[in-house]
Amino acid sequence: MVAFKTLDDLEAKGKTVLVRLDLNVPMEDGKISDFTRIERIIPTLQELARKQARIVILSHFGRPKGTRVPEMSLRPVVAGLADRLGQPITFANDCIGPELAEQVKKMNLGDILLAENVRFHPGEEKNDPAFAAQLAAAGDIYVNDAFSCSHRAHASTEAIAHILPAFAGRNMEAELTALTAALENPTRPVMAIVGGAKISSKLDLLFNLIEKVDSLVIGGGMANTFLNAKGVNVGASLCEHDLAGTASDILAKAKTVGCGIILPTDAVLAKEFKAGAAHRIADIGDVAADEMILDAGPASVQYLNDRLHSTKTLIWNGPLGAFEIDPFGDGTVAVAREAEKCTQSSELISVAGGGDTVAALAKAGVTNGFTYISTAGGAFLEWMEGKTLPGVAALDR
Repeated sequence: MVAFKTLDDLEAKGKTVLVRLDLNVPMEDGKISDFTRIERIIPTLQELARKQARIVILSHFGRPKGTRVPEMSLRPVVAGLADRLGQPITFANDCIGPELAEQVKKMNLGDILLAENVRFHPGEEKNDPAFAAQLAAAGDIYVNDAFSCSHRAHASTEAIAHILPAFAGRNMEAELTALTAALENPTRPVMAIVGGAKISSKLDLLFNLIEKVDSLVIGGGMANTFLNAKGVNVGASLCEHDLAGTASDILAKAKTVGCGIILPTDAVLAKEFKAGAAHRIADIGDVAADEMILDAGPASVQYLNDRLHSTKTLIWNGPLGAFEIDPFGDGTVAVAREAEKCTQSSELISVAGGGDTVAALAKAGVTNGFTYISTAGGAFLEWMEGKTLPGVAALDR
């Protein structure tokens, strides 16, 4: 567990606080189209404003690769952020330099300024100490509230934390508390659900989880690779046939460490991957050569739902089927709603994360019903893989 300082430890009054946020948000027609990430960082900004700090926001937007790209300016984010915050925000044309320093000098206590995209400078992604020093020159204190960016050793997430007194914002604190509770010191038994298209992208995750959880549910296209490794004919399903040996290794290691692997016993099958396609439900051993496994079947779903009631901690990353297209999201939705029910009745601690997972849980209407849903993609995955996140490690005191 990282021993980090929080806003509770911060004397902010009269200080200029550099706050690293993740404002790399979806935009449509020059306006923010999804406020999920924005909502998570509002508490930190409001608290610092109440504590009468001068707040300078640092963030990136897109991948300008160290050059000034007008289309990747953070300026269009100002209006939406200010509206949700209920407070005006000024904008600085750069994140370093004398012009920014002048603007900071003129700020009143409680004011908020958004600095231009840190990735307009090549030193950001190079984690250049000299660039980090230029960033740090604008403030007295550093707060990292961008867990979703903290798997990268960049100047505004890692190097700067060694220059200024560093603290975790409320969103960062919530992420670390939830993930520690789920993986490092969980209430047992622990179940992990891992889905998605391919096991090749989640090998580190699978090998790490089988040593930490009591049961591992494998769903989506990934399950087909494991079924194939066990000699099951998966027909025309998405399957990494060349990874049959790796899948067998994971199954063998899971058995050695006492982690139960749960694969679907029945499935929703179709010959076409399209909305409303003709489909049928069959046992997993009854897949025709021209059929695809596109969702977990009702017996598999019922089994998982029953298991949830004897599970104390659930970690979820990835859907059980092709949830984007009806009717192949029914399995994911049904299990998500049962997990919500168990969470709300205090039977279960439920932690989920990853882009597809958040979208699937939103489709199920349960985003407010889990103990914690992480908005981080790569950072959430790397934490679950057991990797050190540079931006988090830099907060360790």
